[in-house]
Amino acid sequence: MLIKKIQQLIGNTPLIDLQINIPKQSHIYAKLEMFNPGGSIKDRLGQYMIQDGIDKGKINATTTIIEPTAGNTGIGVALATQEHHLPTILVVPEKFSYEKQTLMKALGAKLINTSSEDGIKGAIKKAREIAAKTPNSYVPMQFENPANPAAYYHTLAPELIQDLDQPIDAFVAGAGSGGTFAGITQYLKEQNPATQSIVVEPEGSILNGGPEHPHKTEGIGVEFIPPFFKNVQIDQTLTISDADAFKYVRQMAAQQGLFIGSSSGAALAASLKVAEQLPENSTIVTVFPDSSERYMSENIYQKPQN
Repeated sequence: MLIKKIQQLIGNTPLIDLQINIPKQSHIYAKLEMFNPGGSIKDRLGQYMIQDGIDKGKINATTTIIEPTAGNTGIGVALATQEHHLPTILVVPEKFSYEKQTLMKALGAKLINTSSEDGIKGAIKKAREIAAKTPNSYVPMQFENPANPAAYYHTLAPELIQDLDQPIDAFVAGAGSGGTFAGITQYLKEQNPATQSIVVEPEGSILNGGPEHPHKTEGIGVEFIPPFFKNVQIDQTLTISDADAFKYVRQMAAQQGLFIGSSSGAALAASLKVAEQLPENSTIVTVFPDSSERYMSENIYQKPQN
């Protein structure tokens, strides 16, 4: 394959039929989004939001792009803005991984850190403050932008249908901004209304009504209900502990040669729970958003102390 720019490699990632012990002889298929050039599912989002802004006249050749992010969206946005030579400011809570922040800077983005205690809400507030003081600036705002679910509705979801060519009994995915889950769920239910949609969160997220508190699982978990969930049918919400998420991170590396991030571990833990609930020989599809390599400084493979 001959390409002229790295952005041409975004999308069309592999779908793996996991060869693990799955209840009731069902199959779990996982989309390996770490094969995107920026290393995560958010490459799709960055490319789609920037192109959407250009198409709608919100971005021109000198626009400064400003975005609050936990990390992977920042990398995806920086990849997209690099292609168009746009100055980029990314606002990131301090707590998120060193590797992701390093990659954002390597792509040419300017980083501004906010307090870990203020979470993503603090980053959103700061991004808006910077935009108010920056002429000809644009904040794509992944947490509110309809281009977020649209990115996955138009790219990843059709790939799942093409890859499998069989009915999908359940779709399982984590939620951070909520765009991935909302966009794919909408598309899959249009194709087959019987497909169950199961959203995954870590303990410390609020979707299941639990109290908000810090968690080690990165990339998923919400401090407020994503607006994209308003018109999407959610059949079940599963809350996965950090311990279970990281257990499957270690298991996938040791047994399957898959280097997955903690949100992927949570998605797998939830998918196995769903397999226990569904009839035999069910087809379950999930998404592995990124790899463990961008969390090495956080000792992602360290076993818990007894």
